[in-house]
Formats: sequence, C-alpha cells, structure tokens
Amino acid sequence: MEQKNINTITLVLALVAGYCDTVTFVAADKIFSAHVTGNFIVFAYQIVIGASIDAWIKLITFPVFILAVMTGGWMSKKTSAGVTLLTEAILLVIAGIAAFALHLHNQDSLVMYAIVLVIVFAMGLQNAFGKIYNKATHGPTTMMTGNVTQASLDLRTVLIGGDTTEARSSLKKQSVTILGFLAGCFAGGFLGREFGLAAVLPAGISMVACYALSKK
Repeated sequence: MEQKNINTITLVLALVAGYCDTVTFVAADKIFSAHVTGNFIVFAYQIVIGASIDAWIKLITFPVFILAVMTGGWMSKKTSAGVTLLTEAILLVIAGIAAFALHLHNQDSLVMYAIVLVIVFAMGLQNAFGKIYNKATHGPTTMMTGNVTQASLDLRTVLIGGDTTEARSSLKKQSVTILGFLAGCFAGGFLGREFGLAAVLPAGISMVACYALSKK
C-alpha cells in the first residue's frame, strides 16, 4: 500500500472511528461501535442498575465484531487493502441511508440495533485493517489509549532534551491520530444528537474518499 497519503488516511480513519463510536453511543442506547470493549462497561453498569433486557444487546456486538475482523483477515488474503476500506464505506453508507429512510432518531427498536450492528461490523473491518496493514497508518485508529501512551513518552523525551528528532516525529504522528479521533467524537456527538443514526452517512462518504486515497 502506498505511503505518500499516510497522514491523510490516518486522519480520515481516526475521524471516522471517533465519529461512529460517538454517533452510536449518543443515538443508539450507548453502544460503542469502534472501541467495542467499552460495551463491557456499559453492559455491567446497566445490569447493576437493573436495566431492561436491552442491556444484553451490548454483548451481541462482540460476536459481530469478531466476525468482522475474521472477514477482514480473509479479505486481506483475497483482495487488496483498499477493498477493505471500500467495504467499510459501503456498509456505513447503507446504514446511514437505512436510518434516514426509516426515520430512526434516538429510538430503541430491533431495527435500530440491527443498523448499529452493521456499523459495528464496518468498524470491525477497520480494526482488522489497522492490524493487518499496520504500515498504512501511524498507529491504531479506533482506540486511542496506546497512541496517548506513546505520545506521552514522546512528549517526555522532547521536554527533557537530548536526541529528540525521532520523538518529535513520533509525537506529530500521534497528534494526527489523537486529534483526528477527538474531532470525530465532537462531530459525531453533535450530529448524532441532531440526526440520530442517519448521521453515519457522512462517515461512509468519507471512507469512499479514504479508499480513493489508498489507491493513489
């Protein structure tokens, strides 16, 4: 995969992940779609406070996510890296159009959960992409803990002096990912509140652009 667009591809993927994660959290019963392990926390909390059976739907995200990652691994053997991104784009566009057509806006329903699982599958593909094609981005784009840890270590090196060339370069790369994810979270929070799950449509369109960049 070409490396010349790595900054832009990293930024778009981080934006999309933060965006989708927040849209589904805000508009779909507090479900994380990109960083699915967060659903363990929400599930446990809802069970402790005596929430309804809807809490158990959080657990369904895990087999869906696992299936998506396995599918991404299979696709990596059969197709190019860009096809994985294009498939993610198509799934997000379908989810957004379906939510818009069905006028889903912060409603608990089986249809809403089905659309969320499509988004989870799309994010599973992105997670697989990040693992399989780890040279295509500056680091993980769907979860920020590792990136923040590395950025903190780089910042320490920069602050204490010494040979900081590599640390400064790494810090810039981590900043692209972290700030992109954060910007996506803010955008996803606002648009998810205003438009519900239909707000994932722009994310799908962004992924089409990301696919195009991956081919250059």
